[in-house]
Amino acid sequence: MQKKVAIVVLNYNGLHWLKTFLPLVCARSPQADCWVVDNGSTDGSLAWLRQHMPEVACVALGKNYGFCEGYNRGIGALPKQYDYFILLNSDACPAEGWLAPMIDLMDACPRIAACQPKVLRYDPEAENPFTSKFEYAGAAGGFIDRYGYPFCRGRLFNTCEIDRGQYDSPAPVAWATGACLCVRAADWEQMGGFDPLFFAHMEEIDLCLRLWANGRSVYCVPASVVYHVGGGTLHKQNPQKTYLNFRNSLFLLYKHLPPRQKQWQIFLRLLADAPAALALSVQSCDLRHLWAVIKAHGSFHAHKKRLRVVSSSAWQKVTYPGSIVWNYFARKKRRFSDLCWQLPFPEKQSTAPTQKTT
Repeated sequence: MQKKVAIVVLNYNGLHWLKTFLPLVCARSPQADCWVVDNGSTDGSLAWLRQHMPEVACVALGKNYGFCEGYNRGIGALPKQYDYFILLNSDACPAEGWLAPMIDLMDACPRIAACQPKVLRYDPEAENPFTSKFEYAGAAGGFIDRYGYPFCRGRLFNTCEIDRGQYDSPAPVAWATGACLCVRAADWEQMGGFDPLFFAHMEEIDLCLRLWANGRSVYCVPASVVYHVGGGTLHKQNPQKTYLNFRNSLFLLYKHLPPRQKQWQIFLRLLADAPAALALSVQSCDLRHLWAVIKAHGSFHAHKKRLRVVSSSAWQKVTYPGSIVWNYFARKKRRFSDLCWQLPFPEKQSTAPTQKTT
């Protein structure tokens, strides 16, 4: 009997994480096929998979295409039998029973194009690594403010809350995390997958905003739980991560902001990025972060004309109307619940993907 769910793990020299988590992924996902898309690893990942986990199918790309194009090419090589793809980081470990809540919701609600589980922190150095702390990358669903700063239910900037069940209700979110992203195959194809210009970081935000612009919905399903190491492939103190985050945030604004807001909000973002870059460099004692932000703005201006602008009112509908920076630093609001805001549940929408946007 063919399975309708494909779990797709993108790997680049992540043999340690494959050994640590992939057996658990397979054991806890009997209703899905497990695939590894290898981005030209040189650490013996493919040889280990062939020897120790022959039940896992592999797509060997031969070179490192990055997160976006790696997933685009890998998923493009999969059989056309699947209704859902679950993009799962190699440093993520699902809890028992994680698949059914997401698939059941999407089966019942055809308007939902993508969803994510609740993401908690996996701490390899703790006695019990399965913590109750929300993980930075996705927590209980992602949002973005009007100036392009992302945040989550359960995580504002670097403040991650303890999970006490406060965000256990399923809810629409602006974006679902790429650490564990369940997406309907028809919508993935219709959207053209990730925008390869992003390479890595914030590509899932762009994809989800395009889905919203296309009349679809994105949800968090907290009954499903995944534990995530975070920074397992690119540490948060790495200047390359700084570069990608700052540049791709500008890409998001340019692609999705309404034309009348684009110029002045990107200018305001430039003013905000300057002190942020200095603070990051001082905090890390590494001036490479300052240079990374300068390069990010240069790369944005060099490549922005290659971006395909999304003409839609979705930005106003799914973005937080205020400034998360002001609320966090000036008003000392450290928890998502302090904002007293949530994304309204969408009205009944189209049940099928429509026009392609990339």
